[in-house]
Amino acid sequence: MASLILQDILKRPTFAEAKVVAGHNGLNRRVRWVHILEVSEFDTLINGEEMILATGIHFQSSSASPARYLEKLIRLNASCLCLELGYYFHTIPDDLIQIANRHDFPLIVFPNDIRFVDITQDLHSVLINKHFQILKNLEALSRELHRLSLEPNGTNKILKMLYHKTHSPILYLPFKDQPSVFPKMEPEKETELIQFLKDKRTAPGMETSEHRSARYWPFQNQYILLQPVSAMGQTWAHIGMILKQKPTRYEFLILDWTSLAIAQDLLRKRYMEERRLHSENVWVDDLLHNRLDESQIHHHLGADFYGLNHKKSFVCLIEWLPRAETKQERREVEEYLQYDFPIIIRAIFEQHHFYPLITRSNQKIAIIAFDLESDFSWKSRVSKLLKQLKKQSGFLFKAGVGQRYNGFASISQSYQEARQVLDLNARQSSEFTFYDELGVFQLIMNLKDKDQQLKNFIHQHLGPVIEHDQKRNSHLLYTLKVYLDHNGSKKAAADHLYIARQSLYYRLEKLQELLGDGFLTTENQLTLQTALKACQLIYPELLTSRGENTKK
Repeated sequence: MASLILQDILKRPTFAEAKVVAGHNGLNRRVRWVHILEVSEFDTLINGEEMILATGIHFQSSSASPARYLEKLIRLNASCLCLELGYYFHTIPDDLIQIANRHDFPLIVFPNDIRFVDITQDLHSVLINKHFQILKNLEALSRELHRLSLEPNGTNKILKMLYHKTHSPILYLPFKDQPSVFPKMEPEKETELIQFLKDKRTAPGMETSEHRSARYWPFQNQYILLQPVSAMGQTWAHIGMILKQKPTRYEFLILDWTSLAIAQDLLRKRYMEERRLHSENVWVDDLLHNRLDESQIHHHLGADFYGLNHKKSFVCLIEWLPRAETKQERREVEEYLQYDFPIIIRAIFEQHHFYPLITRSNQKIAIIAFDLESDFSWKSRVSKLLKQLKKQSGFLFKAGVGQRYNGFASISQSYQEARQVLDLNARQSSEFTFYDELGVFQLIMNLKDKDQQLKNFIHQHLGPVIEHDQKRNSHLLYTLKVYLDHNGSKKAAADHLYIARQSLYYRLEKLQELLGDGFLTTENQLTLQTALKACQLIYPELLTSRGENTKK
């Protein structure tokens, strides 16, 4: 982790007689260790950023050329090569000097005899002491970060402390609030810098799991190291550091620990805010059930009321599926659903440009979402956020989404539509998400409360088939549904039912016998399809998919 700059090393007493003969532009390279290397095959012997000491003895006992040796050092990211002139090297070959200059790779010579052990002992002691000091600094930094994360306005205090400790400009880019820079810069430069980082962090692929770690980029002869601030599977902000050289492991660790401290501070505030919202948002349930007038809604939302009243809104209803759990696991799940899950929901909805109001009742969470973009991609964004929510929460749940309306006026209507989606999904095998995908089910679901009327309609048009199936344990009703679903294609219907086409002909003849000769006219098909949809809702067990190989 600890390193020295080559030009500083050249000032040490052991390098008093050393001369740089090539690669002068590379004297700002870092040196992490010193290695004596007198072999020609060393691919696995160095890790990079080492100072290499050599006399050239191996060139006398092998066929390796000095040029290939130097090129391999450059390829393996060594910091420099120090050669002792004398018995094996009297002068440095011109081809070595050309290679070193071409790659800005410092080539250093000792014109007189020197003990390599003195160099290694001197530099290793400095590096080890520096490494020990870095560990002490990190330990002190960790304690300070922990202390500040528990104080009021902790994030700002952490950022200022980090600037004073590192003497490097610090940037903070939250997704919701305004960016901060310590110390302040000229407005034009600050705007350019922040825009550069915003473009980088929103680049395609930056939010994938493999990119949720620190990255750096060159910027105006400097380097910017950017670290995400993440918690509960969400990235809440980014913290950056401006460096004069490429970042070392030390800077990566500093930003990593700092991001954890800021995440703790943000998460603590989120929990406090969620507890406050949990108590305040009891009124959201009244809004869902149309028990509030405009003045009462205004009272609860304050200044936000006017902005939201001109936005499109819809209700998303989430119902998580029960699973076998111990008493302790049920308590943990209950706490998670009460505090953690709403935080995740709120963050994901905000990430997709929705303003959420959340309330919970038993196994359901209702979200009134106001679309801050008000464009036509809202369903696509909702589909994406639901997939993201399932992945991050680890819970199995079903979701129903009502239609989008203006402001607060039709929130209760959207809520009823979302409930109908969940109700329908619970009664039949297909799974819908959006109310406007239900088709004829929209009409049927609104008649569900008039249960007897639907039953009468079903038995009027499908009664003979239902009775035949129940007496003979046959599958004519399901056959009729599959045949109509495939637009009267006998081949497709037979394939779906896993039966021979001749068996399908037999069933269709039996259906004609039960329903009458004109049961497949255009008008009758529409009636039968509507009755079958109603049957899915009232008698779902009659239309379950079953593998069949009989001619019943």
